[in-house]
Amino acid sequence: MDDTYRGDETLDRLLRRAGSPLGAARVRRLVRGVVAAPEPFEPDAWMALVAARPGAELAGQLAALRARLAAAADDGLDGPGNEAPARLEALLGELRRRRLHGFIVPRADEHQGEYVPRRAERLAWLTGFTGSAGTAVVLRDRAAVFVDGRYTLQARTEVDAALYEFPPPADGPPGQWIAAHLPPKARLAYDPWLHTPDQVAHLRAACEKAGARLVAAADNPVDAVWRNQPPPPIAPVVAQSTTFTGVTADEKRRRVAATLADEKVDAAVLTAPDSIAWLLNLRGGDVPFTPLALAFAVLNADATVDLFVDRRKLTKGVERHLDKEVTVRGPGAFGAALDRLGGARKTVRVDPAGTPAWVVDRLKKAGARLSRGPDPCALPKARKTPVELKGIRAAHRRDGASLSRFLAWLAATAPDGGVTEMAAAERLEGLRRQGKHFRGLSFPTISGAGANGAIVHYRVTEKTNRDLEPGSLYLVDSGAQYLDGTTDVTRTVAIGEPTDEMRDRFTRVLKGHIAIATARFPKGTTGSQLDTLARRALWEVGLDYDHGTGHGVGAYLCVHEGPQRVSKQPNRVALEPGMVVSNEPGYYKTGAYGIRIENLVTVTPAEAPEGAEKDLLGFETLTLAPIDLTVVEPSLVTGAERAWLDAYHARVREALTPLVDADTARWLETATRPLG
Repeated sequence: MDDTYRGDETLDRLLRRAGSPLGAARVRRLVRGVVAAPEPFEPDAWMALVAARPGAELAGQLAALRARLAAAADDGLDGPGNEAPARLEALLGELRRRRLHGFIVPRADEHQGEYVPRRAERLAWLTGFTGSAGTAVVLRDRAAVFVDGRYTLQARTEVDAALYEFPPPADGPPGQWIAAHLPPKARLAYDPWLHTPDQVAHLRAACEKAGARLVAAADNPVDAVWRNQPPPPIAPVVAQSTTFTGVTADEKRRRVAATLADEKVDAAVLTAPDSIAWLLNLRGGDVPFTPLALAFAVLNADATVDLFVDRRKLTKGVERHLDKEVTVRGPGAFGAALDRLGGARKTVRVDPAGTPAWVVDRLKKAGARLSRGPDPCALPKARKTPVELKGIRAAHRRDGASLSRFLAWLAATAPDGGVTEMAAAERLEGLRRQGKHFRGLSFPTISGAGANGAIVHYRVTEKTNRDLEPGSLYLVDSGAQYLDGTTDVTRTVAIGEPTDEMRDRFTRVLKGHIAIATARFPKGTTGSQLDTLARRALWEVGLDYDHGTGHGVGAYLCVHEGPQRVSKQPNRVALEPGMVVSNEPGYYKTGAYGIRIENLVTVTPAEAPEGAEKDLLGFETLTLAPIDLTVVEPSLVTGAERAWLDAYHARVREALTPLVDADTARWLETATRPLG
């Protein structure tokens, strides 16, 4: 394959020969979008967007063009370093030009997702903070970065304290700081695409308290000063087979549309890409770790859909898969479609916690009647079909085999020294890549040795990379995307001999994990009502952890999925059969070690005892991987807990032994022995 780009004239000739409707100039624009998308599992799959069968010579020229454009795409996202003051000053200059006193920069895109494209990494570009949640508020005379407790240490490491303040997480969202520091009559701007109506209401109240005004920016001031900002990403959009979903897109559309009609709602605006992916059985690659295509959609009560997506992303056959009741339009047509809904005085469902304020404002201005409520796809998406659950179980068996091969290697290698956090994470990913249907990781692997394991959302870097040392604990939280399921699993293992304190804390976390795994509860119970079960053994000795006990997980979709969760935070969504949630209590001793034991579970009907007056539900554990018995203190374990652990390990051994090599099988036999 020729790795030298021979010019547009050659490319035009090869495109014509391949029957492509595109010319070199259009291909250049497309490839810039390809470069702005995450590196795909199949590096050359994007070429199908240019020609169905590109041939070796055209493929070589496309690869060479991509390499050339990638080398020139210096978007400044490798960390601001010494450029941070210049970037902040450039933004302040733009604000002065617009007669604004300040601007709010959230870590968000137009879809309010956890993972955003490089184009939307405005917070990282401006401040250097690379966490998945945070906000900067830039005023003319001061600036601050707001993060939650997961990212306190990371923010102070990545962000220049000479430029930004770090209000403590206990102070809450930015409103309190804004009210204290925004001068009277000042104009604080926000990008209405990047905030929900609920968030805007909070910010407006803070401005009013300061005697100032909150104003919507016509366009984002950061974009005006970000040189070489990436274009919107372009990754292939493909159909997800009913082999994996179990239900056609047509059936899903009609089922969800019927709920809208029952509520006398004419249409729902869908802004969450995972809802659109689920509804239409589509998958993409526009953001890291999650197979999503960035798009908007309007689902009408008659089950027709208007899909607003860059057509250049659609692979051959996708529009045929969507059928005639789904109309594909470009992203630029979205605003006019909202205007038509308003002009016809339609009642339109919007999710005030997930829809951009821009959408709500546009609908209001156009005259639409707003029906505020949850995304109508969220709940049916959370209830996995029997086919999805079958695939999820299969994905977890393969994933468990890969993780067991890794743990066996770790047990044989780490005690001798020389294994680093990075090397361990790379080894685990390499083993997963060998699995059937693997499509990439589901989130960046948390590979934390010793004190790094105490950082809940730790991400290893060249600077922080440390050895797995004897006498320490190693926490590895990882997962993968497979065509038939999404996995997320955490294991904490002892490197050498653990201390008595480590055994005590680990066992208390395990007791909480078992309490959730064995819980039986009446229909209508929420995850918030179960959360205390996971914490009781820790609470008994004055310990706790600061994250939720469980989050929903998608089916080859988002590793963090709502609306259900298990958490201290109030949640009104009842757990229902087919929902998948994580079970992940933990304990973290700052500066010393971290412990977390995480399996995914699915809600199932449970057998009710004689005389029961309520239908009961329980959990089936999906994840299959040994729990390190060397860190368990048997004296703290009850007979029922011991029985659960022994039965779980017997199931792990039976399911995984046929899938692993002989050395791993021998290790597995020991690792899953009955608790002594």
